[in-house]
Amino acid sequence: MNIRKFFKSFVFAFQGIILVVKSEQNFRFHVLAAVIVLLASFIMGLSKWEWIIIVMLICGMFMIELVNASIERVVDLASPELHPLAKQAKDLAAGACLVYAICTIIVGLIIFIPKWSGILF
Repeated sequence: MNIRKFFKSFVFAFQGIILVVKSEQNFRFHVLAAVIVLLASFIMGLSKWEWIIIVMLICGMFMIELVNASIERVVDLASPELHPLAKQAKDLAAGACLVYAICTIIVGLIIFIPKWSGILF
């Protein structure tokens, strides 16, 4: 194993994260949403398992957004002109993000609604 290449791969990965933060509006929105959810989680006093679920949901959203951004770039590189299949590939990747976002909202509500009901009612 080449230790230099190994550590260089981390540099490339961090460059990808910085790129997505700088270039993707949806990713920045998800970072803001994650901060809000994490603050709410601290305030509500989540259990260990609830924290694990919240962290996995947030990280999963970040991962799917990174994959979506990479698919968009590969499609743009492979098909710089408009093409129906290129549009479909980009739409499918965006659809995967939407499905996961809806899933995170549903699970978040399952976790937080019982905690809010104790405060609000």
